[in-house]
Amino acid sequence: MNHIDEKTVPRGALFAFAAYGSWGLLPLFWKLLSAVESTQILACRIVFSLAFVWIILAMRGKAQWWKLLGDRKNRTALALSACFIALNWGMYIWAVNSSHTVEASLGYYINPLVNVFLGLIFFKERLRPIQWTAFAVAAVGVILMTIFSGVFPWISLGLALSFGLYGMAKKKIALTALESLASETLLLFPLAFGFLFLRQMQGTATFTASALQTVLLVSSGIITALPLLWFARAAQLLPLSTLGFIQFLSPTIQLALGVLVFGEAFPLRNFIAFGFVWAGVLLYSLSYIRRKA
Repeated sequence: MNHIDEKTVPRGALFAFAAYGSWGLLPLFWKLLSAVESTQILACRIVFSLAFVWIILAMRGKAQWWKLLGDRKNRTALALSACFIALNWGMYIWAVNSSHTVEASLGYYINPLVNVFLGLIFFKERLRPIQWTAFAVAAVGVILMTIFSGVFPWISLGLALSFGLYGMAKKKIALTALESLASETLLLFPLAFGFLFLRQMQGTATFTASALQTVLLVSSGIITALPLLWFARAAQLLPLSTLGFIQFLSPTIQLALGVLVFGEAFPLRNFIAFGFVWAGVLLYSLSYIRRKA
């Protein structure tokens, strides 16, 4: 059982809702940049995330954080996590701006179950019967989505798997969330900056196309780092079981935006498929709470 001071729970919940609410609302931000190619948005996000996080760490007296990359074990794990988070960010930005927000939301609903699967495969973690049931029920939902749409749900599974592998790589990194993000974006910086420079030389860069676009692209660093700060604080103040439930706020907001704001199709058959996924996620969450109680 987690020993959490009950007095800190309301404050922790506020930080958790701020973090997951922000992640849920991200599609609105990316839609404002729909005129920019996804690869340029991704490159700008990497560059300006590094700049913003570096400033925060310097203000906290950790300006020498980059020396952590001198450790070979850290460097290898960070290189892997950097690749996975870049893949996840790029796929998500593309999905939202290509009218696949509903499918993206499914990816984050099933992510906890994908984490269970990865733990089973790579860390030989054992599952209880209720967890096997949860995994099977959610898998039925994914299979139904494939049958109903006639298309393999590669966006949903790609997002869930890339984020799951990102989390797995970070298991071996003894860094704070901000130090980790700074290190990952530093490793990605040469590629991101080089890509933007190449686009500028080709005359196809969109960074300075308009004042608003420039402000939004620079702000991508802020909207990446701030929710991480809030999440890290929430994790200190809340029981993990509570945090586990609140995490589903993010894909729920994404789903609502996809259907109600962006006008993406969500017929009854999708509702049935999502119903199985929701049931699987609920079973998993209940099993997790019982284990922590």
